[in-house]
Amino acid sequence: MPARPLVMYPDPRLKLRAAPVEHFDAALESLAQDLMDTVVAAPAIGLSACHIGVQQRLVAIRLADDALMRLYVNPQILWTSPELRREQEGSVSMPGIAEEVERPARIGLAWNTLSGAEERGEADGFLAVVLQHEIDQLDGVFWLDRLSRLKRDRAIRRYEKLRRGR
Repeated sequence: MPARPLVMYPDPRLKLRAAPVEHFDAALESLAQDLMDTVVAAPAIGLSACHIGVQQRLVAIRLADDALMRLYVNPQILWTSPELRREQEGSVSMPGIAEEVERPARIGLAWNTLSGAEERGEADGFLAVVLQHEIDQLDGVFWLDRLSRLKRDRAIRRYEKLRRGR
């Protein structure tokens, strides 16, 4: 399956809430393969289907080049820890821009597999941050929305400068 083109900031589709996956079929498997191929081609750590213009609740995550690709269908956060963690975040939809974002250090989550089986688990550290980032995207929350207004405005100005080639 081919990697798909990325939706680039400020495309309004990045602010849309993705619909739940209802059909666990060959079309979902094909979309998941395209999403995984796009993670590799981008290269990215994680991508939601929204990043390739599909408004469905599907996320692919690969923490390192040699790491196993993880798929989460209809992921939802069940709980978050009071402890926080700061990480540099950015998006393949806004290349060249990153800022520090603070998020819960641990989360509990539920999701479906490609076959529709329900799973539950916990994530901590960097994986917890990546999952929160991608689930935000599924909810129409672009990572910039987690920044203060001042930092967000500066990041957007830097990105616009990069796009103009200055």
